[in-house]
Amino acid sequence: MKRIYIGNLSFDTTEEKLNVTFAAFGEVFSVSILTDKFTGRSKGFGFVEMPDDDAAFNAIRELNGKEIDDRKVRVSIAEDKPVRKNNAPRSKNQR
Repeated sequence: MKRIYIGNLSFDTTEEKLNVTFAAFGEVFSVSILTDKFTGRSKGFGFVEMPDDDAAFNAIRELNGKEIDDRKVRVSIAEDKPVRKNNAPRSKNQR
């Protein structure tokens, strides 16, 4: 299963549009566009999961730099989010 990052999305791009776009290359397991928790507006990036690695790599190669809804998107393998350290209170010397 490959998780694909899509950046520079138009605020008008929908998850359905991404699903259709990536389905042209193979099976799509899931699609999500991240939204602001207060406004509900797109943050301009999202993720697609594809179970077939070859289909995912083909989609990345073909779609990176292409226009979706009048925006040139960046498409790449999603990298794992770095693990944040403990949210313990900082000492006075660390402020």
